[in-house]
Amino acid sequence: MRDVAVVAFSQRQMKEMDGSPTCVELLVPIFGELYEQTGWTKKDIDFWCSGSSDYLAGRSFSFVSAVDAIGALPPVMESHVEMDAAWALYEAWVKIQTGEIDTAAVYGFGKASAGVLRRTLSLQLDPYTVQPLWPDTVSLNGLQAREGLEKGLWDEKATAEVVARSMTDAAANEWAIRKGATSVDDVLAQPMYADPLRRWDIAPVSDGAAAIVIAAGDKAYEARETPAWITGFEHRIEPIALNARDLTTSTSTALAGRAAGTAGVDLAELHAPFSHQEIILREALGLASDVTVNPSGGALTANPMFTAGLNRIGEASRRIWAGESEKALAHSTSGPVLQQNLVCTLASKKGSN
Repeated sequence: MRDVAVVAFSQRQMKEMDGSPTCVELLVPIFGELYEQTGWTKKDIDFWCSGSSDYLAGRSFSFVSAVDAIGALPPVMESHVEMDAAWALYEAWVKIQTGEIDTAAVYGFGKASAGVLRRTLSLQLDPYTVQPLWPDTVSLNGLQAREGLEKGLWDEKATAEVVARSMTDAAANEWAIRKGATSVDDVLAQPMYADPLRRWDIAPVSDGAAAIVIAAGDKAYEARETPAWITGFEHRIEPIALNARDLTTSTSTALAGRAAGTAGVDLAELHAPFSHQEIILREALGLASDVTVNPSGGALTANPMFTAGLNRIGEASRRIWAGESEKALAHSTSGPVLQQNLVCTLASKKGSN
């Protein structure tokens, strides 16, 4: 296996896109920041891969227009996934492993505020038995939260603690939508939004874009003195049928974590769009109590569709670059109620496991 590292990361996330910029207008400055961080130009990037959704954009092949942000010359090798850009990063990582390329830029973008997101996400459900009922994403996750409460796996105080810590930790994150010192009592004082979920238990509808650059071997040191080396990368999926799995556990996360190698992790960025899901993910990954979780505030403070998972990898990489972590874990989820999950582990030293 080739040693591959994250060497650059840039993002924008907001409640609504001010002035409704196109994806090109949003991505061009982000790409500019990647070039500035690495000292590279477009010709130094061997492969480009993006993550977005035609359903969300409301038009076919919407990702093609985003390619304009890369520029026409010189020509590029490009690919796309119809999901969070964390999976686009996985594709780029695999392509580097083949030896075909040495560097890759991965980006994602989504404008969730443009439509009714909760209804749009119903389109990913089983088309024969569930989708015709139009259960929205908040209601489905409310069912998951209720099942965990009834089983005694967590209580309202435990989920409120997740919310309070996330919003407080997000204070230093300029891109967080929700942030500021918050107490558990503040969270519990909120009225129910979708019983048993309160408004802050649910990630805000967010717009945004993000991009990451990865590089192999010595090429990584050309871009950054202390790269964040990818030590494990895996994703697993579970049945789409909601009654075919236990919603209070995450088998796919546990399997992906085991394959990626979570031993020695001191920091974790978990893509948990609902407060109770952080509890499920911590259990699935076997994270010790002393592991720092979501120091960026996580998805509860900003959850841009198709980049929130990529942001977790970028945020974990930043902590390694800053010397705040020696081995970090980043997680991304896709599909209804934690159906598909990806785990990426990163370390400050090449060859660490």
